[in-house]
Amino acid sequence: MAAPKKGRSASAQSKPWRSLALILIAIVGLTGGMFATGQTTPRLGIDLAGGTSITLEAKADQGSAINKANMDTAVEIMHRRVNGLGVSEAEVQTQGDRNIIVNIPKGTNSEEARAQVGTTAKLYFRPVLSQEATGAAAPSASPSGSASGSASPSPGASATGEEATPSSSPSATGSPSASATSQGRPVTDALKATASPSASASASGAASPSPSASAGDSTATDAAALQTKYAALDCTDEAARRKAAEGTKPTDTIVACGEVDGTWYKYLLGPAGVDGTEVKKAQAVFDTQGASGWQVNMTFTGKGADKFADVTGKLAQNQPPQNEFGIVLDGEVVSSPYVSSAITGGEARISGSFSQDEAQNLANMLSYGALPLSFKEQSVTTVTAALGGEQLRAGLLAGAIGLALVVIYLVAYYRGLSLIAICSLLVSAALTYVIMSLLGPAIGFALNLPAVCGAIVAIGITADSFIVYFERIRDEIREGRTLRPAVERAWPRARRTILVSDFVSFLAAAVLFIVSVGKVQGFAFTLGLTTVLDVVVVFFFTKPLMTILARRPFFSGGHKWSGLDPKSLGAKPPLRRTRRPAGPAAGPVETKEA
Repeated sequence: MAAPKKGRSASAQSKPWRSLALILIAIVGLTGGMFATGQTTPRLGIDLAGGTSITLEAKADQGSAINKANMDTAVEIMHRRVNGLGVSEAEVQTQGDRNIIVNIPKGTNSEEARAQVGTTAKLYFRPVLSQEATGAAAPSASPSGSASGSASPSPGASATGEEATPSSSPSATGSPSASATSQGRPVTDALKATASPSASASASGAASPSPSASAGDSTATDAAALQTKYAALDCTDEAARRKAAEGTKPTDTIVACGEVDGTWYKYLLGPAGVDGTEVKKAQAVFDTQGASGWQVNMTFTGKGADKFADVTGKLAQNQPPQNEFGIVLDGEVVSSPYVSSAITGGEARISGSFSQDEAQNLANMLSYGALPLSFKEQSVTTVTAALGGEQLRAGLLAGAIGLALVVIYLVAYYRGLSLIAICSLLVSAALTYVIMSLLGPAIGFALNLPAVCGAIVAIGITADSFIVYFERIRDEIREGRTLRPAVERAWPRARRTILVSDFVSFLAAAVLFIVSVGKVQGFAFTLGLTTVLDVVVVFFFTKPLMTILARRPFFSGGHKWSGLDPKSLGAKPPLRRTRRPAGPAAGPVETKEA
């Protein structure tokens, strides 16, 4: 029986170095990934970096259910609104089933942000005066006709009343040159036409009084400025798209951008004829009887129906593209269908080559003013950069004090064994730092003040695992065993205790993460992450390192500063038994003290 034991012992002794090499490779690989992503520090939350945090709760008071699809749609639209403020690092994400958290970094007007994210969208129906593709692949102008063909949601979609008219393809819809509309008139002529009473009424669908003679010069100046702005607009530039319709009113003639099949178009749009609030209902349906495929059916309010009939009746008399109306959401054209006749009765249908998702998104925008749900503001927290810096320093100071106290306790009580514990704490801290840095760009994790508290609590959890193992080793030494056998015999019992303890901590963190919202989730997430890392460090670093150091004379000889001195521990003297004689005459075994 002796030979197999020696074989198993030799095999076990070769494993510690492999475990240490494995965790070293993991640390180097994660560190390399951290530098490769360029995120060498954890992303800081609003309470540490400064900024505004807005918590919104969804309310199902618009006839729609609170589900993942509607919440995702709301997040996307809110993110677009926040970006419209010129914020490049804003975060909009769901938390729980019915909450949305909007985190806006420092330097942003919090009042403006609150007004943007919580209100319904600014949705208008505006007549198209001119449109043109921007970018290198801009198609040449060609008037749209009534020829049949597949259509894109914008600009090749069509709007109809009771009967669908054939929709045109993107190339048939037309894209005028930079200096002329599809009718061959200069852009300035189109702008001047909107200034006249008849043209203004035709564009907006509502009569406007004739401008006075004193306002004529002002109108001409505004038209020239708008012409210059339209000619210079490059919709492939994100910054230019955000500023295109900035500061405009519903009664203004504006320039705007819209994307069609990967190509950005710029639009010259007249005053709003119908407001988005006058759309009573919109629904995406599939045309089972015709060849239109997915389409969007709209129902207007009584007042909206009259306005829409007036607008479409006047647009139908124009040539392309001035027979189109742009559906403008938050300053961006999401669709520009054309009309061939006046649409009466308060119902309309937008058809084209929609996919199901495109039709549903457009229906949501029309029906709910872009937001499928209304939201109640739960809390708004604004933290200055100075206050955030103070809180970060306070959190780091608290963590340093906690770590120092743990180290002092370990050194005073465990002496030489504290070296293993301190090295394990450093490895755990390195893994935690690197993983938090990587989780920032990966899943948007931000280190907030509760998360720092979770990391501080984790110091005690990690140290507790070392203490359990060290005490098991000391128990074995008290029983009279030498260090190397004590290390191996203590590990199975300590391992079970550590796993049970960490499982309870992880379960508590998981439950807290699920049932909580807001910043408390940062505490739960950090606590769960560090608990998992504690298991990794104990199994792949602490135990192998203890096995290796048990071979060193300082520890194996029971030096009084090693923390494993048998005399200090009150160890029993080891017992050595004589071999039992064979045969029936064997008497009782006599024990002798070593």
